[in-house]
Amino acid sequence: MIKISLIILAVAILTVLAYAASKPDAYTVTRSERINAPEDKLHAIINTPREFEKWSPYSPKDPQMTNTYSGPASGVGARNDFVGNSQVGQGSVEIIRSTAPSEVAMRLTMIKPFAAQNEVVYSLKPQAGSTEVTWAMHTKQPYFAKVIGVFINMDKMIGGDFAVGLSKLKVLAEKA
Repeated sequence: MIKISLIILAVAILTVLAYAASKPDAYTVTRSERINAPEDKLHAIINTPREFEKWSPYSPKDPQMTNTYSGPASGVGARNDFVGNSQVGQGSVEIIRSTAPSEVAMRLTMIKPFAAQNEVVYSLKPQAGSTEVTWAMHTKQPYFAKVIGVFINMDKMIGGDFAVGLSKLKVLAEKA
């Protein structure tokens, strides 16, 4: 009986590992929101890391999170190093490309809960008196991340955060 159980367990583990190996080497999480504000106003907010605290979906998850800013206040080279609880993690985000008023791209380097390098891109497109803001994260997926992805739906988890953040950005940008 124990031998059969061990064989079943081994087959289950091998099945999970084989399925993980078949997953793509990269993935993208994307959410969009239509905001009644001009592109240039939104670009200025997104292009300034200190402004992110006002619309971040992560700040409420850890009110004690620390943010250390370096480089210019906005634009290429503006950087935020953050340390938060287990829901937020530890890492840095740095603007690597800024094309006013249509795009801001950032390098997100996570240290905790596990190391990862991601590119985050905010795209802004005018839409008849409003702006469609798209928040996308492009991530390479090493084998370990593929195995985690078998059990955790990253699109649902991170995409939910993006939707919350874009909703907060909408409120912030549409004020005044």
